Amino acid sequence: MTSPNLLDPDRLFPVESRTRGIARALYEGVRGLPIISPHGHTDPRWYAENERFPDPAQLFVVPDHYVFRMLCSQGVALEDLGVPRIDGGPTETDGRKIWRRFAENFHFFRGTPSAMWINHSFAEVFGLDTPLNRDTADHHFDHIDTCLAKPEFRPRALFERFGIEAIATTESPLDDLRWHRMLAESDWTGRVVTAYRPDAVIDPDFEGFAENVAAFGEITGCDTSTFNGYLEAHRRRRAYFREFGATSTDHGHPTARTEDLPRNQVEAIFARALAGEATAEEADAFRGHMLTEMARMSLEDGMVMQIHPGSVRNHSGPVMAAHGRDMGFDIPSQTNYVRALKPLLDAVGMEKDLTIILFTLDETSYSRELAPLAGVYPALKLGPPWWFFDSAEGIRRFREATTETCGFYNTVGFNDDTRAFCSIPARHDVARRSDCAYLATLVATGRLTETEAHEVAHDLAYRLAKQAYRL
Repeated sequence: MTSPNLLDPDRLFPVESRTRGIARALYEGVRGLPIISPHGHTDPRWYAENERFPDPAQLFVVPDHYVFRMLCSQGVALEDLGVPRIDGGPTETDGRKIWRRFAENFHFFRGTPSAMWINHSFAEVFGLDTPLNRDTADHHFDHIDTCLAKPEFRPRALFERFGIEAIATTESPLDDLRWHRMLAESDWTGRVVTAYRPDAVIDPDFEGFAENVAAFGEITGCDTSTFNGYLEAHRRRRAYFREFGATSTDHGHPTARTEDLPRNQVEAIFARALAGEATAEEADAFRGHMLTEMARMSLEDGMVMQIHPGSVRNHSGPVMAAHGRDMGFDIPSQTNYVRALKPLLDAVGMEKDLTIILFTLDETSYSRELAPLAGVYPALKLGPPWWFFDSAEGIRRFREATTETCGFYNTVGFNDDTRAFCSIPARHDVARRSDCAYLATLVATGRLTETEAHEVAHDLAYRLAKQAYRL
């Protein structure tokens, strides 16, 4: 039974008694549904090798940028949290010391989604019933570490215990997919698929772009010094990824800009990009054109296309230089969609067999741009709240801003987008509770019947994600 010291059984439900009762009933209908996790960043090596997690710090702190970015904001050095340096420089390797720093600073997470996710993991996964703080740090560490030594806490066992029906990891086109191959050759039946994230060979501003494109050619046997050969390399690599279960592509561009450029113009930009001579405007135009090319390829091969724009990635130059990419310093920026997506939508937006899932970090665009676009173009669907807005309040704001214009069925349910394995059931639980709370208000105010609300709750928790991502 869940500890009330860590988790209120009615958390995230409305405070008014009738509406809370409706929310409880809706939640009971979906709480045990299988998890579809169609987009995320867990390490496929975990499932392939099925080794024990090294220690609690390596499970909860070191891989989770939601955790270490908050601690960094309070002056805790990333090196002291065990976050690796790309130059191989010294970082803390003692898991207990990392854990103690985490515990003594855990109060900084009060009121945040991270606190709820972590407490859910402590209570539901490890059976802890006391809050984490300086005084309980060693008790929590020892208890979790003892659990991790048991077979039932290995990655595959937790995968099954969490009720995960399918999970997608995310790999670069330059990845050899060795862990996915190992999984395919194993006798384990858990469904772990890859997803195609081509930023390293599409973005001229990506570090080592020209070298990446050359390696891309070597891997695929294509002449990537020519634009035709470069496009063929994408087709071949996408086909290779599909051999390992890929049903989606993912694109993390600075803006939502798309283009449909004349062939001679894009070939000229491509040549300048390979020579390191492309201007900032040309690099942005090339990224935009390649979104349209990727959409056309999705029409050919059936892969779902995800666009994650509007993040100023790796905002801290010193942190990028010391620790590399994806260290919690992605910052939202204002994003235009109506004009930016028009070239792509003119090319493929009316294709009913194409699915393009749009995400945003600019909440002001929900009702003004994204919901109206998804509410009319057959190819478009809205992805769930992402990164900073993957939270109870973020989910509520999303539903309130988009439902009246594009409904529920132009959205794709929920995905957890996480690197922190134990947070997967916690995040899905928050999404299910939040959606049930919203649906309960629609029932209580006469906008949905309870029968309809139960159907929608099931769709949001399970069916829409499975359908949209073709899993």
